[in-house]
Amino acid sequence: KPWLSKVGTTGWPPRGVSDQLCTWRGAMAHRIWFCAWAAAEAFYLPGLAPMEYKQTEAVEMKVNKLTSAKTQLPYSYYHLAFCEPEGGAKPAVTENLGEQMMGDVIETSAYKINMLEDKPCEMLCKKTLKKEEKDRFRNMIADEYLVNWIVDNLPATTRYRQTGSDDKFTNGILVGLPQNGKYFLHNHVTLELHFHSNPELYVGYRIVGFEVEPRSATPKDGQPDCSEKPTPFDLDSTDEVMFSYTVSWKESQVRWASRWDAYLKVQGQGQIHWFAILNSLLILVFLSGMVAMILLRTLHRDIATYNQVPTEEEAKEETGWKLVHGDVFRKPNYSTFLSVMAGSGMQLLGMSVVTLIFALLGFLSPAQRGSLLQSMMLLFTLMGVLGGYTAARLCKVFDGDEGRWKTTTMLQAFLVPGLFFGIFFLLNLCIWGQKSSGAVPFTTLFAILVLWFGVSVPLVFFGAYTGFRKDRIELPVRTNQIPRAIPEQPCYMQPLATSLVGGILPFGAVFTELFFIMSSIWNHEFYYLFGFLSLVLLIVLITCAEISIALTYFQLTSEDYRWWWTSFSASGSSGIYVFLYSVMYFNSRLQIRHWVSVLMYFGYMAIMSCIFGLISGAVGFYSTFTFVRGIYGSIKID
Repeated sequence: KPWLSKVGTTGWPPRGVSDQLCTWRGAMAHRIWFCAWAAAEAFYLPGLAPMEYKQTEAVEMKVNKLTSAKTQLPYSYYHLAFCEPEGGAKPAVTENLGEQMMGDVIETSAYKINMLEDKPCEMLCKKTLKKEEKDRFRNMIADEYLVNWIVDNLPATTRYRQTGSDDKFTNGILVGLPQNGKYFLHNHVTLELHFHSNPELYVGYRIVGFEVEPRSATPKDGQPDCSEKPTPFDLDSTDEVMFSYTVSWKESQVRWASRWDAYLKVQGQGQIHWFAILNSLLILVFLSGMVAMILLRTLHRDIATYNQVPTEEEAKEETGWKLVHGDVFRKPNYSTFLSVMAGSGMQLLGMSVVTLIFALLGFLSPAQRGSLLQSMMLLFTLMGVLGGYTAARLCKVFDGDEGRWKTTTMLQAFLVPGLFFGIFFLLNLCIWGQKSSGAVPFTTLFAILVLWFGVSVPLVFFGAYTGFRKDRIELPVRTNQIPRAIPEQPCYMQPLATSLVGGILPFGAVFTELFFIMSSIWNHEFYYLFGFLSLVLLIVLITCAEISIALTYFQLTSEDYRWWWTSFSASGSSGIYVFLYSVMYFNSRLQIRHWVSVLMYFGYMAIMSCIFGLISGAVGFYSTFTFVRGIYGSIKID
């Protein structure tokens, strides 16, 4: 049964089932079921292919960057004076684009681990620390830096046992602990590795868990103290430090396919997510009721009234959105800029939707470090076709065949990506000045520029060329040469006021999920709740469409035909609330004080807020455009 070595991890089918299925006559349905089961189990999407180790076989432990939620500045593992392997540390893997953007530096380590070989107490090395090395340890202990290790593609976790509830896992191990003005270095670790075996399915042992228990231990008589309650090692007590470790193997019933559950398990937050979904659905139902009332009652009555032959007195007293039919499609101010904003929003929306689809299928699991960020960058590049196409089509609506589609295309290709790249480049210079591994190498920056100028820009131009070759979108009414006078509007109907009010509801539908996303980014937690996120995204998109339609209808009924920018900003202003929420989150949840870290936080949150605002604005704009074309195409115009 050689193919069974690739089958997931369950004990089904029992022995003999496959032979019986092949010999039973007419059992075609059973054969189909068995083949489908085998294919589904053999192709395990969320992780990589399982690796079986033989007894005493060497198990490599790799080291990754040092991270801190206080500074947000990662450093390579050997930035501190840890024990290096013989011949010096070497890169363990070649990082992908996403890992390089995140500052990952995966290298070899000095730890010697063999499958099923327990090591009760092993000395790793002795080091004499210089003054600057001690200072570096102190600073990183004070900033609560975490050590990140990897065994068989599993990150090391620290387990916190809780009475009366499930144990809590945190990613990484603290470098040390500060107490009463002293700094205690974690110079001894207990490595507890969990393995699973199933001789009926495969030969060997699979690693399904990696937990680390750090301790601060003062050596005794020149030997490491590996007892459970050693004397803590004060960093300032001596210049010599001894690193040691213990290895223990523990058999586990956890299958290889489920080994990431401990990392991705939501600690009592499932009810919060469902509450957020319910909250978003209530907002959606409220808006849907409002739009349904507009469409089924008010709008239907208006269309029926407008299509009747009015008397002379009724024609004089006529009011409402029909009166602005000759100006409703008048070109707005800064129409080129509006085309670019809407096109960029559609480009980002396409990137988000396709990324979520791949994430739901399991292709972007945390087991594949950097895959999410890398996929988003590549998809944004490829979606340049969609951005260029939609921007050119809208430009043709505003200016016809003589439209400035070349200018629009150039702005589409360079304005928003250039803004994001400019912020990222300035932040990268600041991070580079701190000698952090989070600084993206210039070779990676060059690769990003190649993606931008070599792939994205040509695709934007191709999409724009295709869009401009299409016939102009037909408008149901003609535009008068002389603009109609707009009646004086009350303060609450001004475009600025309606836009700020409109952005509250899309933000209200997303803010709970936004909290978990920001915690994942800034507190270095795993995020794999893409099912919840997909539901929230769908609700937010519908909310954006409905709030823009509702506010635009109210604006048109007050005989104000300047709806183009209102339809975009009514939902797009939610990006402002996302940024304001990030300010509140910074003050209440984070302890960042270093100026580079503060700059990095607000720089990246500004980019995130712009992305959310552009996506929601584009959805609201195109929904409203379809709505306005529909209602003016339903009435008779003399």
